[in-house]
Amino acid sequence: MRTREHIAMIGCTAPSHIYPSLALITELVSRGHRVSYAVGEALTGLVEPTGAEVVAHPSLLPTSEADWPDDPASAMHVFLDEAIAVLPHLIDRYDDDRPDLLLYDIGGLPAPVLAVRYGIPAVQLSPTLVAWDGYEQDLAESLDAMRTSESGERYHTALTAWLRDNGIERDAWDWQARPDHALSLIPRAMQPNADRVPSNVRFVGPCLSPRRLAETGWTPPADGRRVLLVSFGTTYNDRLDIYRACLEGFAGSDWHVVLAVGGCVDPADLGPLPDGFEVHRTVPQLAVLAEASAFITHAGMGGCVESLWFGVPTVAIPQAVDQFGNAAMLEQLGVGRHLPTEKVTSATLRSTVEEVAGSAEVAARLAEIRATVRADGGVDRAAQAVESFLS
Repeated sequence: MRTREHIAMIGCTAPSHIYPSLALITELVSRGHRVSYAVGEALTGLVEPTGAEVVAHPSLLPTSEADWPDDPASAMHVFLDEAIAVLPHLIDRYDDDRPDLLLYDIGGLPAPVLAVRYGIPAVQLSPTLVAWDGYEQDLAESLDAMRTSESGERYHTALTAWLRDNGIERDAWDWQARPDHALSLIPRAMQPNADRVPSNVRFVGPCLSPRRLAETGWTPPADGRRVLLVSFGTTYNDRLDIYRACLEGFAGSDWHVVLAVGGCVDPADLGPLPDGFEVHRTVPQLAVLAEASAFITHAGMGGCVESLWFGVPTVAIPQAVDQFGNAAMLEQLGVGRHLPTEKVTSATLRSTVEEVAGSAEVAARLAEIRATVRADGGVDRAAQAVESFLS
């Protein structure tokens, strides 16, 4: 076993981007490696339990859904502005303590720049789908529309200038989409055109934290009712209308409904709860999914991965960004249904949940994919892959 190499993880200051890497970071520390983890000051508490040395920095990233631009290129520019602001902090920290290897989240844009500066490998830990050979042609219409828009051209110009300032002469779009090395932390089943993913991307499977898998703090219903989890993650959860539709649709049913409403909705605004409901701002999601018979989700990749890990059928109500593609993929896999927001009513929620939870075909498909997901390798395989990049 190699020991004491310095591995630096350049994170992204958003919980959904941090959770996928935590188990791997914990494993690398346990194997004797020295690991540092750069993240915005507000989320250092998520990283500290891994045992990594936390490198805190100020962050410009919005903390609420309402503060993010709707336009994709403008949203990408927010990540670029963050990278430009954070890079000097990281240079000051690492110039005199150079890592042997850099790991980074897809939002950790400074990492490949630091890799060029220090002449070391940078390995992307991708918590979502990756580019495949020919994706530019397959997605030409949407990519061209984004890249030729005013905001897209502005982003490309700014990214190109920043790369050149740091000695990188590459097309900005290619640099963004084609990392030199990547580990995919999602199930292969969730990756479009997985057979066309280039060889520099290794599928290591979901790296769910043993600590999160062992979480308690939630007790299943004693009356034997089927459990329905309703959660829209950490960012896209301002959906009082959908929560109220759940109350109306499942009142008086044989379902026990666990509503995780996040920080935007006051649970008191839901009014008196019918029998068989519980409402929390957050729940130990893995503990609930381990008992759940269905999951109403916004189809963030983290929730998709966890539903497949536990074999729970989904009703996906995507809200933004990659969630629409994720919802379509879950439906294509035969493990859930996509319910567009505009079609959400108490009746459609109830009928769609009953459909996926009662389908023998969905159950069989979930069992098959669950077995594949759990056999993909996970934390051990990911740690071995990381170690292969150390000289």
